[in-house]
Formats: sequence, C-alpha cells, structure tokens
Amino acid sequence: MPSAAPLPTIAERGLFGTMPDGSPVEWVTLVNKGGAAARLIGLGASLQALWMPDRDGELADIVLGHDDLETYLSNRTFLGAIVGRYANRIAGGRFDLDSKTFQTPCNDGPNCLHGGVKGLDLIAWTLASHSPSDAVFTCRSPDGAEGFPGNLDVTARYHLDDENVLTVEITARSDAPTVVNLTNHAYFNLGGAITGGDILGHQLTLAASRYTPVDANLIPTGEWRAVAGGPFDFRKAQAIGARIRDAGEAQLALARGYDHNFVLDAGGGAEPSFAARLSDPVSGRTLDLSTTEPGLQFYSGNFLPGNLPGKGGRLYRQADALCLEPQKFPDSPNQPAFPTARLEPGQHYRHVSIYRFGSTG
Repeated sequence: MPSAAPLPTIAERGLFGTMPDGSPVEWVTLVNKGGAAARLIGLGASLQALWMPDRDGELADIVLGHDDLETYLSNRTFLGAIVGRYANRIAGGRFDLDSKTFQTPCNDGPNCLHGGVKGLDLIAWTLASHSPSDAVFTCRSPDGAEGFPGNLDVTARYHLDDENVLTVEITARSDAPTVVNLTNHAYFNLGGAITGGDILGHQLTLAASRYTPVDANLIPTGEWRAVAGGPFDFRKAQAIGARIRDAGEAQLALARGYDHNFVLDAGGGAEPSFAARLSDPVSGRTLDLSTTEPGLQFYSGNFLPGNLPGKGGRLYRQADALCLEPQKFPDSPNQPAFPTARLEPGQHYRHVSIYRFGSTG
C-alpha cells in the first residue's frame, strides 16, 4: 500500500501486511455515495483512515494511523484499534472474581493498560464479511490470555452510511465469568491527520456533569466530582486548549492535560445517547458522538512522543489529535461503586457508538 494512500473511490480489500507468525493482515475500504470513505485493517480491527468533507466539500483523512504494518507493530500507540480485553487502566493489573484473584501484565507503570502486553490491538483479526458499507471483523481471545479468564469471542462491525455516519458495534461472549471493556481508540483531528495543525483550537462539548479524578498513577480515586466551573466543564462548548495548562488544576498536571473519564449524564442505556460534540472552526468539520457506554475517556493526545511516524511522513506530536473513547470506567473491577464490567457466560456484551460527521458554514 502506498504511503498516505489516496482517497478510495470503490469498496475493495487487499493485503496490508503479514504478521511475524505468517498470519495475513487485510485492509478493506468502505465508500458512500457522497465520496466519504474509511479504510480498516485487520490488526486490532483498526480504523486506519477516515475521509470526511469540510465546509467546502473537500475530503481529508481525519484520523491518525500508520502507512504500514511494521510501524504499527513497532510503535504501540493504539491508533484506531479496538482495545481490550479491558480498555483503559486496571490498578496493579489485579482484580478479583468470585474470591479468586487474577493478575494481568502491568504495561503502564503499576497498571494494566488496554489489555496488557498483547491486547486485542496486536491481534490479526479475521475479516468475516465486507460490503461497500460494512466490514465485520472477528477474533478469539483464549482463556488465560494476558491473565484474563474465559474464552472471549469478539466481533467488531463498522458501518458507513450515505449520511456520513460511522457506526461501530462491538459484541462479545465468554464461556466463563470475566471482565470486559472494549472501545475504539481512534485519534481524531478534524482539520486533517496529515496537513492539519493541533487540536487545541477544536471546540468540545461533553454531556457530562461529573468526571472521575485520578491519582498519581492515573487510577480513579473513586470520587465522582462535579465539573461545574472548572477546566473539566465542557457542558457548553469550549476550546480544548482554553484551560489545558491551568496552573491551579492538579488533575491536568498529573495527566499532562486531559486523560480522564467523564460520567455521561445519559450513558449506559440499551440504545446510544448523546455523549459529545467536536468541531473545528478552521475546516468547519463537526463530529457528534452517541454511545451506549456509561463513560467517555477524553484524551488530549498528551503522550504522543513527537517522533511517532504517521501517514504521509508526518511525525505525530503532543496534541496533534484527541481521543473520545466510550467505555466502562477505568479500574471498574476494583471499584464496586463504578458500573460493572463483569460478563457472565450466556450474557451478551454489546457496545454501540455512532459517529455522525457534518460541517458548519
């Protein structure tokens, strides 16, 4: 595949690369009638590129990614991947189920992050089906993988409609009691992933009156803190960079910016409810996000290292993109007051997030 591949005009599939064990990693494209398009790859069932129009109808790729498989494997920053088995952090990598303690790898200081050393983002998923508007990927995480109990069968479906709406549906089943928290880890820059500037001028609205503050290890303290009046108050649109360096806010210093779970006011329902709106005043592009999940991790790209090879030769730096990750709360298995992440045999895990793209004049 060429560097910074051109905008697809038809839905097709091909070979993105080969894993060290010889497993193929496919790429597939979705294209709608208006010309918007998505490219997905089998590694982590990842959103590798997404072309959406600006206020003038010009299409640009608005998510971070890499041009080749080798760069994904050697630079693990979860760009566009389905992450898990447990998205976000588990304190000490440890949790109890039915009086038994399970230990997962601590790959983020003293925490387990995004499923451990080899999470779902590093698995070559199977492309089960493909049409111009749909791609379905499947994978199995075997019992004991990264310390998690139960054989977990996961399906990720991407659907792009003619109204520039991308729907991501993630489902899973286990044959033993376990904990599950899955999300898509797309990094968005509505100004353009290759030619856009940083995201500090993007305007963000969050449908959240509370958030969960963290300790020095970025683990929630257990408090559900009101956002009112402070730099975490995005109930009305504000620029991401407006207060990101607020010297009086210890939470921003701990995370080098925003890397916090917001408690969605209407989250956790069977059907998606409004969670966030993102807009770029320069390009005019907008994103409205609805989800079934109870929490939304807002991450302002604080740990992008500056030398991370991106598409088209761009090096990704701090604040070059942001993540809006619908999910259960971080460390829920260790915090009974948080929404449960437990999944029983016979239960059906279902996460639906809807990304509606538009533009303003």
